[in-house]
Amino acid sequence: MNRLQIYYYKLLYHIKNEYAVKIARKMGVRFTGLNGNEECVILTDPFSLFGSEPYLITVGKHVEFTLGVRLITHDGGLWCLRKNKFFNNIDYFAPIIIGDNVFIGNNAIILPGVRIGNNCIVGAGAVVTHDVPSNTVVGGVPAKTIKTMHEYSEKVNLKGIIETKPLSKRDKEKKIKQSFPEWF
Repeated sequence: MNRLQIYYYKLLYHIKNEYAVKIARKMGVRFTGLNGNEECVILTDPFSLFGSEPYLITVGKHVEFTLGVRLITHDGGLWCLRKNKFFNNIDYFAPIIIGDNVFIGNNAIILPGVRIGNNCIVGAGAVVTHDVPSNTVVGGVPAKTIKTMHEYSEKVNLKGIIETKPLSKRDKEKKIKQSFPEWF
């Protein structure tokens, strides 16, 4: 990939994320950051991310939604009960509240009524059915506590951390390959 393509994709990512946040706000999602979207990253389609009742969703500061994440604010399973004459018009809705400094991994699903505290990680593919306390890492189906954020940070520090954020894509690749010489 040449430098012009890399620049194009970086610009596209920035524009896409900026528009995704604007679209989410217009849909009714509440962002609690100082600017209303402070450091929120949306790497997936906001229409499928925030679902059919986006006005029931509150998002804190410094939250990242990765690919395929879904926030579901209703229980569609009630469809099966609507054949019963006593339940023909019922629905169930509940808000979803996401705190500050939260990372939600690929294809995670957050169900109605869930509150995710501050400083949390939701693992890829997790189905979150209950509240997530602050400073917690959760994963699985249904999601369960895996460890605290303190335990997570200790584990990360023991493994090979590579400082790559200020690097170009080419320099990043070079540095990563140097860190794993047995693979390359």
